[in-house]
Amino acid sequence: MSNSQVGTALVLLAAVLWGTTGTTQALAPVGATPLAVGALRLIVGGAFLLLLAWGRGRLRGGGRWPVWPTFLAAISIAVYQLCFFAAVSLSGVAVGTLVAVGSSPILAGILALLIWRQRPSPHWLLATGLAVSGVALLASGGGDVVVHPVGLLLALATGLSYAVYVLSSKTLLLYQPPDRATAVVFGLGALCLTPILFQSDLTWLAQPAGLLVALHLGVMTIGLAYLLFAQGLARVPAATAVTLSLAEPLTAALLGIFFLGEWLPPAGLLGIALLLAGLLWLARSG
Repeated sequence: MSNSQVGTALVLLAAVLWGTTGTTQALAPVGATPLAVGALRLIVGGAFLLLLAWGRGRLRGGGRWPVWPTFLAAISIAVYQLCFFAAVSLSGVAVGTLVAVGSSPILAGILALLIWRQRPSPHWLLATGLAVSGVALLASGGGDVVVHPVGLLLALATGLSYAVYVLSSKTLLLYQPPDRATAVVFGLGALCLTPILFQSDLTWLAQPAGLLVALHLGVMTIGLAYLLFAQGLARVPAATAVTLSLAEPLTAALLGIFFLGEWLPPAGLLGIALLLAGLLWLARSG
């Protein structure tokens, strides 16, 4: 496999792990609020990444730490958690997911053009168009659509924060290895959200199901997933990585169908097909 194909596979694996987040949250005990779950997810994941990097001796060593990319990556990953859960609570899962996930590859492409003068390739444009169309059909495939102005702005902020995280991390990876960069960024991001835990009811963590949910969200969907993503991001363009991340809603939809007994109308099934076609085209074109 070429370097680009390895990077593509790593990003897709990370997105599959992210796609288990919704199913895991559905299994959380009563009392697990979205805000507390989002903060706890980042804190557990950040602690796991720091401990892993420290145990492997990866926190020691040289290399310059560019201040602004590190700061932007940490802040954007913390903002992502808060904005996404708030957007979904105001606008509903359909619209919140559509705007947040669907806007991120477009915003990443625009930022890459403005910052690095990277013009999107025809392959990226076609794949992104197919994938975003699939997300739109998938997100609007069922349930009532709720349009809330503040919710829409928060969803756009979610997509923008993810795009900023990816582009900042891409710059950071020029100076630091992926595991060290990811550990420091998520450790700083976790510090930003720690005050939320002091204002949240965490009694649900005393239940075995609650503890398992927290560990899976933190260790698997943050720790392992973002380690894979950072390794992949070092091998593929930032805009490509964001588009490949749309495998997350595809995974979530398939898990909902096969494990939660959810039903999708024909529009939702067409959305899955378009999303899969876009991802396969981008993976094939490299």
